Amino acid sequence: MVDKRQRFLDAFDIIRAELLAHFAGENMPKDAQEWYKRNLDYNAPGGKLNRGISVTDSAEILKGSPLTDQEYFRAAVLGWCVELLQAFFLVSDDMMDQSVTRRGQPCWYRVPNVGNIAINDAFMLEGAIYHLLKKYFRQEKYYVDLLDVFHETTYQTEMGQLVDLITAPEDVVDLSKFSLDKHRFIVLYKTAYYSFYLPVALAMHFSHITSPSAYDLAKTILLPLGEYFQIQDDYLDCFGSPEQIGKIGTDIVDNKCSWLINVALQHASPAQRKTLDENYGKKDKDAEARVKVVFEEVGLREKYAAYEESSYERVMGLIQTIPEGGLKGGDGEGALKREVFKSFLDKIYKRTK
Repeated sequence: MVDKRQRFLDAFDIIRAELLAHFAGENMPKDAQEWYKRNLDYNAPGGKLNRGISVTDSAEILKGSPLTDQEYFRAAVLGWCVELLQAFFLVSDDMMDQSVTRRGQPCWYRVPNVGNIAINDAFMLEGAIYHLLKKYFRQEKYYVDLLDVFHETTYQTEMGQLVDLITAPEDVVDLSKFSLDKHRFIVLYKTAYYSFYLPVALAMHFSHITSPSAYDLAKTILLPLGEYFQIQDDYLDCFGSPEQIGKIGTDIVDNKCSWLINVALQHASPAQRKTLDENYGKKDKDAEARVKVVFEEVGLREKYAAYEESSYERVMGLIQTIPEGGLKGGDGEGALKREVFKSFLDKIYKRTK
């Protein structure tokens, strides 16, 4: 049996062929076609693919039985639209942050001969989403709902990115701008909507769930789940080993408005606050080490462990509000089920990478 990731990647081969055939049909020159293929191959399939696979997984849970090959492919198209959105965000984000590597290879804009062309390439990754939605879902009643949720989620993510960029620029450190409220806003808008709510909302539309209250309930559960996931990420960036997380943590030297620095600021003594002000956001190993000493002194490991347990209980409590047999989703045949959310929670609870 083909494993889950490989089956999803196999669908990408068909989707990429469709995008390239459309490109050729627009009479694009051969070198432009080759460029577009390289852009797609370099930026879309390289990550963990969790967001995209969550669409097919959720669609199967909502159906209550295995998807047919045709159903799976159509759900995978939606999943790959999420991965294309992620690719669009990452190519853009790497340029804004002047990042060096992504997924173990040079950022796309740093590839020889790419440079600022990456800006247009990012737009093209986004444009591919709407071509695919039109080709495969134009005839569906929920087509406009798919367009709406992609546009809304994209806008929300860009709002979160704006707040992140102006709150914590790498070259100007001002910890007085930081707060847990601001951190929460950035996390919800920059991560939780597109990484958690979007995949499930797409699976719900695909499953003909039409009730607005079902989508409201899904959001009520998935946004705290996304917040928990990002706070885990913040914690692992500092306290996880590079072997565990697959990268060297850089949040401290990059002046990130992370959960850790915000909690530390709440509990720091005047002397510890002075150490944080003088050392946070500096491209200096010794400065980073001094910040980590303060993090240990204020007990961030214990505070995170307590946060993790309370978050798990909170999300589980929200999941329990869904009736055992599922919440009927309106005029459509689908019903919202607890298992959709439990599968997300099980993947991230106490994760180490």
